[in-house]
Amino acid sequence: MAKTWKKDSGSIFITLGASNHTDKEREQDDYYATDPVAIDKLLTVETPSLCVWEPAVGGGHLAERLKFLGHTVYASDIVDRGYMCELGDFLTATSTPFEDGKGDIITNPPYKIATEFVLKALDLLSVGSKCYMFLKLTFLEGKARYNKLFKNYPPKHIYAFSERVLCAKNADFDGMRASGGSAVAFAWFVWEKGYHGKTSVSWI
Repeated sequence: MAKTWKKDSGSIFITLGASNHTDKEREQDDYYATDPVAIDKLLTVETPSLCVWEPAVGGGHLAERLKFLGHTVYASDIVDRGYMCELGDFLTATSTPFEDGKGDIITNPPYKIATEFVLKALDLLSVGSKCYMFLKLTFLEGKARYNKLFKNYPPKHIYAFSERVLCAKNADFDGMRASGGSAVAFAWFVWEKGYHGKTSVSWI
């Protein structure tokens, strides 16, 4: 594993061998980089913590935009994609990298395990902290997902994009634009640790 964030604190991750999804599977199926404009749109309606963890950082597209806008970003991923980050499986993390325990999580999780990402984020975060997940609108569908996640942990807000945001396989944004852009609708799903009220939906 790569060096830890906090000197002599030990890693927040347990061994990668405990993962139920391999590096090959992630590389082949789950690396879809997000256009940084998604961060700009999010910040028109939300004010994330100045300390942010991006646990599926990929090539750093969201992380770099957050840094540019003044956030301290802790970056990690299970696969080394050339971006300086901590290597480890988010689903096996035992704590957050935040020095005082307070901060938010912002990421585009691998879709096939997005439910598990949300549940892990809510388990790790402090009460009142938020996780911001960039997800397909179709994430709202499904009885199993409702029973496992939404029934007990409703998002506080859902912000649907009024225009399509690119989410490019293997970060090939130019190729995606050349082929006509995106046909998939996305939204920011926002959970707040400890929130159990109704979900509001709006557009950005």
